[in-house]
Amino acid sequence: MRVKATLLAGICAGGLAFPVTAQETDTGVSPVATGGPVIVVTAQRQDQSLQEVPIAVSAFTAEALEAQQIENASDLQLTLPNVSFTKSNFTSSSFTIRGIGDLCVGVTCDSATAIHTNGSPLFGTRLFETEYFDLERVEVLRGPQGTLFGRNATSGVVNVVTAKPDLSGFGAAAELEYGNYESIKAKGMINLPIGEVLGLRVAGFYLNRDGYTRNLYDGSRIDDRDMYAVRGSVRFEPGPDTTIDLMGYYFRENDNRLRIQKQTCQRDPTGVLGCLNARRDFDSTNANSTLASVLSSDELFAIQGLPAGFGLGSLYAPDGFANFDEPDDVRVVNTPVTPEYFADEMQFQAHLEQRLGAMTVSLTGLYQETSVDSRQDYNLGVLDRTGYAAALNQLAFFAANDVIFPGSSAYFAPIADALIPGGPNGPLCTSDNDMGNQGAFEGNAICGEVPLSYDRSNQDQKAWSGELILSSDFDGPLNFLVGGIYAESEVSENSYYVNAFGLDYAAAILGTFSAMGGGIDPSYLATSMYRNNTQHFKLKSFGIFGELYYDITDRLSFTAGLRYNDDSKTVTARTTFANFLNPFSNDGDPFDSPYAAGFDADPGLDGNQLVQHREVSFDEITGRAVLDFEISRDNKIYASYSRGYKSGGINPPLSPVFDVSESFGSEQIDAFEIGSKNTFLNGTLQANLTAFYYKYKDLQLSRIVARTSVNDTIDADIWGLEFESILRPSPQWTINMNLSYLNTKVAGDQFFSNPRDPGGGDPDAVIIKDISNGSLCAVTGAGANAFVAAVNSPLGLQGPAPFPADGQIASNGAFGICSALAAGAAGDISEFNPALAPLQPLLDSFGPVGVLSPGVEVNLRGNRLPQAPEFKASIGVQYAAEFANGMSLVPRFDVAMTGTQYGNVFNGSVNRIEPFVQANAQIQLNGADQGWFVRGFVQNIFDSDSTTGLYVTDASSGNFTNIFTLDPRRYGIAVGARF
Repeated sequence: MRVKATLLAGICAGGLAFPVTAQETDTGVSPVATGGPVIVVTAQRQDQSLQEVPIAVSAFTAEALEAQQIENASDLQLTLPNVSFTKSNFTSSSFTIRGIGDLCVGVTCDSATAIHTNGSPLFGTRLFETEYFDLERVEVLRGPQGTLFGRNATSGVVNVVTAKPDLSGFGAAAELEYGNYESIKAKGMINLPIGEVLGLRVAGFYLNRDGYTRNLYDGSRIDDRDMYAVRGSVRFEPGPDTTIDLMGYYFRENDNRLRIQKQTCQRDPTGVLGCLNARRDFDSTNANSTLASVLSSDELFAIQGLPAGFGLGSLYAPDGFANFDEPDDVRVVNTPVTPEYFADEMQFQAHLEQRLGAMTVSLTGLYQETSVDSRQDYNLGVLDRTGYAAALNQLAFFAANDVIFPGSSAYFAPIADALIPGGPNGPLCTSDNDMGNQGAFEGNAICGEVPLSYDRSNQDQKAWSGELILSSDFDGPLNFLVGGIYAESEVSENSYYVNAFGLDYAAAILGTFSAMGGGIDPSYLATSMYRNNTQHFKLKSFGIFGELYYDITDRLSFTAGLRYNDDSKTVTARTTFANFLNPFSNDGDPFDSPYAAGFDADPGLDGNQLVQHREVSFDEITGRAVLDFEISRDNKIYASYSRGYKSGGINPPLSPVFDVSESFGSEQIDAFEIGSKNTFLNGTLQANLTAFYYKYKDLQLSRIVARTSVNDTIDADIWGLEFESILRPSPQWTINMNLSYLNTKVAGDQFFSNPRDPGGGDPDAVIIKDISNGSLCAVTGAGANAFVAAVNSPLGLQGPAPFPADGQIASNGAFGICSALAAGAAGDISEFNPALAPLQPLLDSFGPVGVLSPGVEVNLRGNRLPQAPEFKASIGVQYAAEFANGMSLVPRFDVAMTGTQYGNVFNGSVNRIEPFVQANAQIQLNGADQGWFVRGFVQNIFDSDSTTGLYVTDASSGNFTNIFTLDPRRYGIAVGARF
């Protein structure tokens, strides 16, 4: 039969680096006792000893979390082998286990690492914002959990187990912390028995501190924190075989958190790429490479036949960031836009556990609501408005004078009133987006002395799940577990906006001249901001699973499990930017414009806006088989095979010109693992070793196309080793050490275009910045340079120019229009413009050329996966000095090293993330009765600017790199008491 955890002896798991004593407290570090308790986990959906479970799993008790200063999800990576964590774009985060993380970006993506509360899956949880408080433990399961946690947990599971009411007596605890950055944190708990069968527990935390980052623009500090959470729990035990747990939780944050710590760029002086491909310097992209610049440029306006002087500047002139000095410090920025950040989450959970003889029935339900809304400077820089002077003066003149024909001022006055209400030398106004698609021309704007550009990411989501499990505990050799789960998740709103003064200006000028030419009312091109909007997304998921546990002998056991997964997804989404003419007089939704009537009903679309109504479904059978052999009471080995699955999804809507698949397929992983869990030297040494090999098919990876995150799939091979240990040479000393090695490679031939180098290393290629939409294409062939020069010349554009030699770009580059080049390469440039038809014979004389969008594909075979450090190591040392009066002094030191990794599957020096070291220390004085403590602490002792992840933007943003870092050095003092 399966041995119950309460009957086992041993010490805590390798992941538990703090020696919990027999007299555990909630007030922090406890004195050390000889040996250690059994740590009970639910890695197999039943209570079992951590050392008993034939799975690579680590667990942290509440005391361990305090001792190692693990305050949130990000801190877990500092001790766990082969586990990484980073924030990422669009208010999200990525938990990566053994090289598998949340590399898919989008509303329809599933999380590779399943996040659970008390065993229930969470959707869109505000994981990286919250801090841990009043927990029983945190469990981290490494490897695909394709049977019991089948909600697409291909990399592993993080299960946060909250503290439950204790019916044995009243209890309370409180802690107050003060630290640098004027940080104040408070935590508290009250446990109240109500009779003998009912108990109530209420806990919460509050954090308020100044910002980590200094803003040179106004001298302020940004990236602060103002957050709180509260949790209430009820336990009802009407009889010895029945337990009912109820839990309610609410979290709220409202501050100026930075989603993106810093942007880096090796500046491209040509403006074609924006940033080059060799380094990540502290510099800004070339603003001439951005969508706002190309659409408002002299060159594009001239091609459109607009009068000279309306363009905000030439693409061949110095750009708006040419004289901007990017601060050479991760914690210093210069931005005219103060970030805004709001997030909240609500959870309600109910759990029933009923024992029926040798059987146990468990029923769990959870309801969840989350929301997030964030805005910050898109470029984290100050754009120079000097080059706008001539255009703004001309706009003001046309707005005040009927110089074209009588009444022409009516066409330009709305633009001037909306964008330069104080005149050409006054504040410049940019569309706000608090009102959805309502912008500057509807009176919804943010104004400043410099041109503003910013993005906004917001989402509202609801979800619920119900799970039923029946498990046995027979005396014979055979036992089982069967269950089923159903979950629904619904996103009612998900939007990503990009706003810029140049976008508003371009939409206004281009729209106004189109309206004048058509003889219709004064109008602009709506909407004047870019918006990728999911109006509705719904996931319906269910799984049926079961496992058999058979004791072949007293020492040899076999586990076999299967699961059927079924996931269906529906989405309604659209991408909007400069889609159609919208009257300035329209103060309602731009999509109610009389010129847009019937537009949404046509899914064929016009190349600028795509309305998408799609549905996909996926199903898969997964499972596992495990053999575990008990060499002795303290030593066991196991071997397992498991199959994991993560459902596919739907890519956001894009114009057909970008040739992006509407959907992407499911991931599938075959995982092989062998492990050994051991206790030596009479319980003073625990040493666990694991080796694994993964065969990964259709791993989902994200890239940016036309300001939209789309997802592709590749195959990969992964293998690695993990070592976890705890040594207690005496009752006073505890030493823990964890090591891991990880090897990840793209398997087979996988061809993709590198957004940083669309020429793909081809010296004959010419990289083209398409000034009609900001994207890139590559013209290939021996005659590419002459071909591009010939097409560009009649368009008023210059021919190709070389990139700097130190940029690792073999190709030349030029501004151009990809559709014109493609038409000429196909033999009929008149398709782009009939006036260019006489040019075709000259183009044909250059020989065969091709136009590839977004560029020349390169083979990724053998490249390493992102966010997969090759080496990780951590060590912690703790000593407990006990005094005659019963008090104790417990110092502790922890250090963790994370090796080289890459932030992008294209690898190379520009995507390399340097190794980093994080070290923490603390010393705690405990009262004689464990009723109080005083603690001094320091985190990130060396003040390391540790980069954990990268995100490369697209061509229309200038190919800059967003970086995400850990917190700077923190130190302070805490006092607490327990009653």
